[in-house]
Amino acid sequence: MQLTPPNTEGFSFAAIGGGEWSIERVEPARGQLGELIAEVQERSLLVYVHGFRNTFEGAALDAAQLSDAVGFHGDTMIFSWPSKAGLFDYVSDRESAMWSRDAFERVLDAMMLSRSRARVHLVAHSMGTMITLEGLRQIYARYGDAAVDKIGAVVFASPDIDIDVFTSSIERLGLLARKVTIVTATNDRALAISRRIAGGITRVGAAEKAQLERLGLNVIDASDSWGIINHDAFLTNGEVRKVIRRAIDNGTTNL
Repeated sequence: MQLTPPNTEGFSFAAIGGGEWSIERVEPARGQLGELIAEVQERSLLVYVHGFRNTFEGAALDAAQLSDAVGFHGDTMIFSWPSKAGLFDYVSDRESAMWSRDAFERVLDAMMLSRSRARVHLVAHSMGTMITLEGLRQIYARYGDAAVDKIGAVVFASPDIDIDVFTSSIERLGLLARKVTIVTATNDRALAISRRIAGGITRVGAAEKAQLERLGLNVIDASDSWGIINHDAFLTNGEVRKVIRRAIDNGTTNL
């Protein structure tokens, strides 16, 4: 896939909201997954996992915007799972996300088997956290401290996952848990709706900062971000982007 960066020569209202990245062309890739990863993993790799109500095109543009905003110098990849991208398709999307866990695990497994010493950084948004967290659990159970050496930063942005499920999963990540950074906002309106759908159970992305810090995680509270929904601070909030960049820089240099 080739994407076109925004035109920085002139002012545009589009640049305020989501930037002006566009998809120029998409070309099919041939070969086994391990071969493809081996080709791109000469440098550090940033893998973005999108959330609820997101198309493949939208996920690609978000990944490009994120990579550019944090000044990432490696290669950027998206893991796109089959979201219906509809406002009322939450339950269907959740089932699709759960179904995609094995596929994401295979991606992580191929990265672990790669001979490259480059780090893999993961940024998962919203419902994508479920996929990513489960993949990390399985990889850590299989590879132990070798997974700690391979994985760089792990950023869960506005994670839409049950706080109790999340806590038990974090406890299974061992030293990998130290690499996790959470972006939260107690006034995240999207997660408020998700909480009602889930029977009133707090979502991690809307939990109190102190509650998550007790798990030994790095937490940035984006409750003061500007926005009607306040569910995408990892793209719109400059301070949050600085934290993500710092986490990636630390994860890249600590080889």
